[in-house]
Amino acid sequence: MKSIRRLYFYLVAMISIEIVVWGLVGLLRSIVDQTISGGVDALAQALALILVGVPIFLVHWLWAQRVSMQDEEERSAPLRAMFLYAILLGTLIPVVQNLLSFIDRALVEATGLGVARAFASFREQTLADNLIAIIMNLIVAAYFWNILRGEWATLTDPPKGTYGNENFSDVRRLYRYIWMLYGLLMTVFGAQQILRFLFYIPGDVLGELGREVVVNGIALIFVGTPVWVYSWRLIQDSLTDPAEMGSTLRLGILYLLALGGVITVVTTSAMLVNIIVTRLLGGDSTFREFVREIGRPISIGVPLGMIWAYYGNWLNRHIEAIGDKVRQAGMKRLYNYILSFIGLVVSFIGVVTLFTFIIDMTTSRAFLMGDANRSSLATAISSLIVGLLLWLMIWRPMQAEALAEDTLGDHARRSVLRKTYLYLALFASVIGGMATAVGLVYQLIKVALGSGAGSDFVNNLLNLTQLLFLFGVVLVYHLRVLRADGEAQADALAEKQSEFSVLIVDSGDGFVDSVKTALMKSSSKVQVTITTPAEKPQGDFNAIVVSGVLATADAPEWIRSFSGSRIIVQNEAQNLVWAEDVAQASQSVQMLAEGQEVHMQKQTRSAWIYIVYVFAALFALEMLFFLLALGISLVVGGV
Repeated sequence: MKSIRRLYFYLVAMISIEIVVWGLVGLLRSIVDQTISGGVDALAQALALILVGVPIFLVHWLWAQRVSMQDEEERSAPLRAMFLYAILLGTLIPVVQNLLSFIDRALVEATGLGVARAFASFREQTLADNLIAIIMNLIVAAYFWNILRGEWATLTDPPKGTYGNENFSDVRRLYRYIWMLYGLLMTVFGAQQILRFLFYIPGDVLGELGREVVVNGIALIFVGTPVWVYSWRLIQDSLTDPAEMGSTLRLGILYLLALGGVITVVTTSAMLVNIIVTRLLGGDSTFREFVREIGRPISIGVPLGMIWAYYGNWLNRHIEAIGDKVRQAGMKRLYNYILSFIGLVVSFIGVVTLFTFIIDMTTSRAFLMGDANRSSLATAISSLIVGLLLWLMIWRPMQAEALAEDTLGDHARRSVLRKTYLYLALFASVIGGMATAVGLVYQLIKVALGSGAGSDFVNNLLNLTQLLFLFGVVLVYHLRVLRADGEAQADALAEKQSEFSVLIVDSGDGFVDSVKTALMKSSSKVQVTITTPAEKPQGDFNAIVVSGVLATADAPEWIRSFSGSRIIVQNEAQNLVWAEDVAQASQSVQMLAEGQEVHMQKQTRSAWIYIVYVFAALFALEMLFFLLALGISLVVGGV
């Protein structure tokens, strides 16, 4: 009930303060420059926003402040942290955007290009417009920044049993990564614009790429680079905190940037090779057009390649910081199998395109290299060079790891990611082969029924046949790999498990049978001994499994005789692993038997933290697609 109430008050307060801020911005703009700001209409709109927004904001914000002062739970609530950091984003991002607008217009005017050559959304703005927006947003940001500093001062040592500090830390972490991505994307697009201009050779056509591209790129770098460097430095400095170093959000961001960078590099490399091969095959483009064409993929691939190299290095360092070798290998597999699958798909497309080219040239008896055939051959060669190289570089080490006769090899063969990769390849091969077979049989039945073979019957028949053959090759290869994994015996793990002894204390109510059933489901080979609380078994045991009833067996008599419900709180006692049920207990036994560390995470975070992560991910994707569309439009606009 309190969470719904908080959501209402903080959401209304956030919307109303934004209305007030931009109402004040519009009011001051209309006073300073009536022509630009719209005159009477703008003034009336600004006054309406202020008169309506101010009382609504004050009612809801003052209530939130009063309640937070009286209740520690309200002060440390995750929704309050989300509100304060969201307000900072909502006010400081417009500050950066208006600063970018001013710098961009100043640069294009200083180079003699005129304001009309600035970014389209900045052309109609003036210095007064930018200064008013910056000052008003900074005033509001400063107020809430002071509020946030006061909150952190009280949350440095939160009361025992509360997670206020953790809630604020989670939201602050997300806040910093949003700023880091925001600055990084501006820097990347600025660098792309500058590189694009370096490969531009002026022509005689009006409206082509001009010097404004490099000027706009410099403006993006001038504003975006400090934002990125400062945010990333804050993130790096915070890694002394184990919670920051072990953050799932950090790992996800590193994966996103490293994978996004390498995928972009692979794509642009294929484009570059395609352009070069087309030129070598006798393409009729001039040297100026050739340089322009290779400039497009290079201008995109170089900045993203640097991101891949930099954040890929940090991803490897993050993974290597984990002491468990098995976990390290598992975290690397996600990255490698994604790249391996991409390489497999690109290689398959290249082989199919090459065979299609050969069939088309053979059946048409046209040995002259036309534009369509030249493009098909160039696509085939570029896809094969890039895709096959990528697949072999990634797949061969992963296959070697799975073939190793050691603990890591056994874990690699049993990896869920490896199984997913293999079954995904099998699924694509079966479905693709089935669809191709339907098309092939359709062609044969149609001819058999007397419909007559068209002029392209032989071409279609051969293309469908080669496609079916290639799907079969992929299917057979991955099926053999899967069968080899299944036939390989996990000797190292079986030996470790057989040397591991576990003692199960029978507490009645079928507890022993439940644990033994769970161990059998996991194919565990640990040595199991059953005992009762009344008797102490002989021998040494590596682990003991007890129920919650027996967990308090050595508690004081008054606790054991307590007639009400007894609630056991999980703590960090040494060599004590808490399991929610017998299935999780079985998993813990197997992990200990295999020499792994058991990491059972406690669910201490509020559900609102996960909700804000979901919405932040959606917002990040939306911002990413928007900026990508902007970058593509800039690239296409320079053609």
